[in-house]
Amino acid sequence: MKQIFIFFCLIPGLFCLESGFCEGAADRGVEKNACVILLHGLGRTKHSMAKIEKRLKALGYITVNHGYPSTEQDIKALARTYVSEAVNCCNKQSAKKIHFITHSLGGILVRQYLQENSVPEGGRVVMLSPPNKGSEIADELKDAFFYKWITGPAGQQLGTDEKSVPHRLKPIDVEVGVITGNRSFDPWFSTIIPGDDDGKVSVSRARLEEMNDFLVVENSHAFIMQNPEVIDQIVFFLQEGKFRH
Repeated sequence: MKQIFIFFCLIPGLFCLESGFCEGAADRGVEKNACVILLHGLGRTKHSMAKIEKRLKALGYITVNHGYPSTEQDIKALARTYVSEAVNCCNKQSAKKIHFITHSLGGILVRQYLQENSVPEGGRVVMLSPPNKGSEIADELKDAFFYKWITGPAGQQLGTDEKSVPHRLKPIDVEVGVITGNRSFDPWFSTIIPGDDDGKVSVSRARLEEMNDFLVVENSHAFIMQNPEVIDQIVFFLQEGKFRH
């Protein structure tokens, strides 16, 4: 029974891969020629970021929101292919600024991409519930067959040890804001994670050394991107480079 419970805890929105690069350009508005790339988390789809995208489009941002096979490739391959293609979409829109809004694994992909690439000056990143220092869940379940099957190669790289991808990535040269939650609907997972957590990532492990601002909200890992307050804070950070405290 425990394995069945864990299985369903791991799979909100899993395996519904979407495609369609360079879709969804909006009229220029609040920031002239600013493009926002949205990257969903592990096992999720572009639809999980749709509420944020709708708000950004209404404000006049160019948006790029597409699905990527998060459970089929490792982090470096995902960043090299899918983040690169998203950036190219922004370039095709003649974007002068490129921002990123990410959830969970999406934040690690941006960090990986920026190890070898750059974006135009003024680009900002808002990470929602990122495992910037790994997750104890990956440590606990990495050898379990169902975890390997559900999360794929990337799930094996999100541990808390010094050899994990999040720990090995160097600081990135953009303005970063991190929003994470302290509410969990995964009681078994939360017993594994020390301190406050959102059911998948602890508050302390969401932090990034080079971040410009940090915010904790009463939300869970799976639904933080749906919160109107969080979306307001995302917009504020894109405009001001800080959160409204």
